[in-house]
Amino acid sequence: MQLLNEPDDFERPLDLEAGPPEPPRPINWDLLSADDLEAEWLALNTWVDWLRHTYGLPASVIPPLWHRHPELVWELSALHSHWLAAYDPDQHASAPIGWHRDFADARQRLRDWTATAGTRLDKDRPTRQTIWPGESLTPTTESVTITDRDEDFVQFVLTEVQARREAEEAFPATLDTREPTSRTVP
Repeated sequence: MQLLNEPDDFERPLDLEAGPPEPPRPINWDLLSADDLEAEWLALNTWVDWLRHTYGLPASVIPPLWHRHPELVWELSALHSHWLAAYDPDQHASAPIGWHRDFADARQRLRDWTATAGTRLDKDRPTRQTIWPGESLTPTTESVTITDRDEDFVQFVLTEVQARREAEEAFPATLDTREPTSRTVP
């Protein structure tokens, strides 16, 4: 029986042919392959949706377009990894209380990141950056009205995965395939 807002894919099914499931691991978003990037985006989105409903979190903690703000993505991703580890069946029974303690701290950081980003329930803009002396000005972008959060997320992920795939395909061309030259040592 599935409960309202209960995540249906958080359990790690045991595949006897593949061996025991891997333990939860932190996610480095910059190093994921295109396929892994897509899978991680979808998993994090599902979990964030479950989290905001389960704990009744307002947009001041998790705004609709959190996925467009790296500071929120990294925080939520770390919190998700921590949750996976705390609720792992092999974990100590007190691990969830540690997660809840850390979740309280994370909620304050999420509020701070959301306020800094300037994203809200109905409008979003890129996080403003402080320009240091000598750096060129980055164009400021005005707020946009959020009309369909899910549509925005899907388009965002498709664009991110395509960019990662193009970078993967272009990478071999950057390798120097010339034979090393022999050097004589004096």
